[in-house]
Amino acid sequence: MTAPEVVRTDRLGPAEISDILDLVRAADRADGAHPISEQVTLRLRPDGAAGVEHLVVRDQDGTPVGYAQLDRTGDPAVAEAELVVHPAHRRARLGRALVAALTTASVGTELRLWAHGDHPSAAALALDLGFGRDRELWQMRRPLGDDLAEPVLPAGVVLRAFRPGADDEAWLGVNRRAFADHPEQGRWTATDLAVRMAEPWFDPAGFLLAVQESTGRLLGFHWTKVHGDSNRAEPGGPRQEPVGEVYVIGVEPEAHGTGLGRALTSAGLRYLGDRGLTRVMLYVDESNSSAVALYRRLGFSRWTTHVQYRRAA
Repeated sequence: MTAPEVVRTDRLGPAEISDILDLVRAADRADGAHPISEQVTLRLRPDGAAGVEHLVVRDQDGTPVGYAQLDRTGDPAVAEAELVVHPAHRRARLGRALVAALTTASVGTELRLWAHGDHPSAAALALDLGFGRDRELWQMRRPLGDDLAEPVLPAGVVLRAFRPGADDEAWLGVNRRAFADHPEQGRWTATDLAVRMAEPWFDPAGFLLAVQESTGRLLGFHWTKVHGDSNRAEPGGPRQEPVGEVYVIGVEPEAHGTGLGRALTSAGLRYLGDRGLTRVMLYVDESNSSAVALYRRLGFSRWTTHVQYRRAA
């Protein structure tokens, strides 16, 4: 069997981006799990980050039926990647060809590969190609009903909405310190923030800040998101019943132990519930036992698992 041809490029045209988003939607419908992350979706665009490479497999008509994205924007010793194959073109070794091309493109660096939904076929391919299971990211969910707790803020702390342009730098600082050990979130830049604020789903009223009342100093935040909102289209996403998300919660390290994280979580859940949503989700590393325990106490249960596989340089 002839190996599928994989074309590598650092820039995609508008028609190619549209075709790849169609491919993503087809995989989502077939698998019940979005096959690529938000970050990868955003970097599909022509103005995506430098250091990102696109790998495409096309059918005889030139339509993309397989896609992978290689990201070298973080640690220079590590490359990260995600891939998707059209459901109608699976079992034709397209996934294997894409992973082989990713391995070639990242020679000399450690390669980390995300598989969304923890499919057995992804696990088998990873094993065959020398990747080990390295990290699990859980999606947890809970219903939004009348049992949402009233947030209890520490003394002298109040909540207000994020102000685009005025709060950007302060938020980036808290986010950087709160996620200093996180492999993705702690690296966010002003550009990462601006890209998301320009998205149709962005709602500053649902971006809650906890500030010290006497000084206005930012101590923590809960950024919420709504998927499937009929008034805010999501890039590359399928039509779906609206569901809320605990998008990011962060607390200044010196404010840990004050109950601020729990209060911010409760405040965001109540905000989403007040919008009429019936479900909410969040993502958390399985290894973050304290966060997992907090979310379980707040009524969340594991919904699905995303797995990162690792292959040494």
